[in-house]
Amino acid sequence: MSNKNCVNYIEEKCIQKNDLPPFSSGDTITVFLKLEKEKKKIQSFKGVVIKKQGKGLTKTFTVRKMSGEIGIERIFIFNQPNIQNIVINKKGKVRRSKIYYFRFLRGKRQE
Repeated sequence: MSNKNCVNYIEEKCIQKNDLPPFSSGDTITVFLKLEKEKKKIQSFKGVVIKKQGKGLTKTFTVRKMSGEIGIERIFIFNQPNIQNIVINKKGKVRRSKIYYFRFLRGKRQE
C-alpha cells in the first residue's frame, strides 16, 4: 500500500465529515463551537471569512472579527469535531479569494 492510499484510507475511516453550508470569502458567518471543560457550553465566533484553503479533509478557513480596535483571526478546520454549526449572516461580494487587505481597513469600510 502506497503512502497516498494509506492516508486516504485513514481519512475515510477515522475523520467524521461535518455538513456545513456553502460559504465563500467575504461572507459574514457565525461559527458555534462546543467547549468541553467542566461545563459543556457553546461559544460563538462571528466574523468575516478571509480565506479558504486546502483540499480534501484538511481544508481550512480563516475568520476575522474586530474586538474594539483589535482584529482577531482564527483558523478553523472544516472537519473539526467541536464545530457544532455555522450560520451565514451576510453574503459578501469580493473579487478575490483571499482578502488579506481587510487587515488594513479601518472603521466603517471594514464592516
